[in-house]
Amino acid sequence: MSSIVQQIQHRTGRVTLDALAAVGRFGGLVGEMGRGLAEVRIWLPRTLDEAHNIGVGSLFIVLLISSFAGGVTALQAGYQFTGNIPIYVVGSLVTESIVLELGPVLVGLILAGRIGARYAAELGTMRVTEQIDALESLGRSPASHLLVPRVLACLLIIPVLVVFADITAVASGWLAAKAAMPITDQDFAYGARVFWRPFDAWYSLIKAFCFAGAIGLISCYRGYTTQQGAEGVGRSTTGAVVTTSVVILLLDLVLAQVLLNH
Repeated sequence: MSSIVQQIQHRTGRVTLDALAAVGRFGGLVGEMGRGLAEVRIWLPRTLDEAHNIGVGSLFIVLLISSFAGGVTALQAGYQFTGNIPIYVVGSLVTESIVLELGPVLVGLILAGRIGARYAAELGTMRVTEQIDALESLGRSPASHLLVPRVLACLLIIPVLVVFADITAVASGWLAAKAAMPITDQDFAYGARVFWRPFDAWYSLIKAFCFAGAIGLISCYRGYTTQQGAEGVGRSTTGAVVTTSVVILLLDLVLAQVLLNH
């Protein structure tokens, strides 16, 4: 019995120490990025290139997923609709659910897989092939060359993609609602406005910005700290996607609690 308790204590201690070490490494990485911000002429052109790659490469999949999300939301609202509820409420349900929740969360999860996996794999491969070590040996800062451009590009472009996703999803939901139930354009537009508050749009952007930071920072951290060759690259890539997705859902809960309950 005592051996089992000792094993549990040993594993608990290892997990705790590993978690603290990861927090320390993450803090050191953020500190390096802060110092790298001073080298504007290095990270600025790279940030623009990364932003272009993110925006152009992700726009189609974001618009496609948001179209399906808006259409499904409207169809489910039509399925649950009863005659005791005013028809314009469908416009409110579609608009609010898309802008407050589905738009930013779906885009965040999609890009966690697309961008997070890419960044972790790129940086992990550079780490295990000693390209990052070679950069450091030349007196160059890996933060300003590799990390800052990727994180800033996420912070700049992902909120823009969320705006496109919100608009596309609401438009597709509008069309699907008209096809599924006897609702007019005036009814849907009135329902979209009646419960709308200007803060709803800001809330969607705040969530998008926080999700973008999680995607950029976590994927860069997992790739930058990769070890043990090709196997380590695979673990870093998988860990980046899983960790980022969990953090996005956690941030979604925290932001809803902090920003909507006031």
